[in-house]
Amino acid sequence: FGNVMKYLLMGTSSNFGNMFSMAGAALFLPFLPMLPTQILLNNFLYDFSEVAIPLDYVDPDEIRGPQAWDIKFIRDFMWIIGPVSSLFDFLTFYILLVVLQANETLFHTGWFVESLLTQVLVIFVIRTRRNPLSSRPHWALVASSLSAVAIALILPFTTLGRDFGFEAPPAEFMAILAALVVAYVLIVEAAKRVFYRRLANRRAP
Repeated sequence: FGNVMKYLLMGTSSNFGNMFSMAGAALFLPFLPMLPTQILLNNFLYDFSEVAIPLDYVDPDEIRGPQAWDIKFIRDFMWIIGPVSSLFDFLTFYILLVVLQANETLFHTGWFVESLLTQVLVIFVIRTRRNPLSSRPHWALVASSLSAVAIALILPFTTLGRDFGFEAPPAEFMAILAALVVAYVLIVEAAKRVFYRRLANRRAP
């Protein structure tokens, strides 16, 4: 139950954020924000990264007593974390279009890599209510997640990546991407703590 909840919290929040980003980008871009085959590849790599979630460890407080299904809890979490994902997507759009003057191919590449890295790495924040550094994930989840991240980073530099419509991004984008991913994980962690603090206050007698 605990691991199912991890996937639901992560999936609903990231999908909500991506949907909002895709709709917003379509309003001002003269081309598709991401090609259909690229979206399918993104989803495939994302799902691959999460196949080990059923094996993951859960925090001790999650198994001290019965847990109740709460759709409102999932919805509220989505409303908090989803917009953070969209905020960083739009920041990525600005960097690609204004700072790097990206063409269509580079835009697709940049958003593909940024969206996949943020979706995959955020599981290490969402999987626990605690500080992520104090809650050990299963090695299989670490391996599958980092493998998906590595594929996303390497793919644009390969012939297969060109077949999917990608191009090798400039070094400055990769440096900016690293900063964006770190900032995203830290802000999601802060938003998560606020969410659980307010949840605890609401449930207090």
